[in-house]
Amino acid sequence: MTRASTGLAVLTGATLLLAGCSDSGDSPARLTVSGAYIPQPVSADMAAGFLTISNSGSSADELTSVTSDDGEVTMHETDGGAMEEVSRLTVPAHGRLVFRSGANHLMFDKLKQAPKQGQTVTVELHFATSDPVVVKMPVKSATYVPKTGH
Repeated sequence: MTRASTGLAVLTGATLLLAGCSDSGDSPARLTVSGAYIPQPVSADMAAGFLTISNSGSSADELTSVTSDDGEVTMHETDGGAMEEVSRLTVPAHGRLVFRSGANHLMFDKLKQAPKQGQTVTVELHFATSDPVVVKMPVKSATYVPKTGH
């Protein structure tokens, strides 16, 4: 499966709709990103990140990597209290991939500077079939509790 062009979108606080490209007759993934934030880290060179990727399309997609100019980013799953780095996470058709404390999350390592409350860290989400998405993740208080939707 190939894409005719590669697009790049930037999320700056609003929800972004991103349609994946497909050469088949299947309906592509229709992705939105919301609720992105980073709690102000306790460590000077490590932090966690959280967000939700929703897919209203009838085809699943996979988040294959996350990159940032601010440091290294890895994806992790937490199961039974054990954290494990993963290389891919599924964004199910008509479903969501949720990154939250105690579950799936992003880990930032070797940060160039410790993020402070009020700043943003920019990441780029890479998918198996959808175009990359740039997300500006605001740094919140370490005690910030996000509002839960649906």
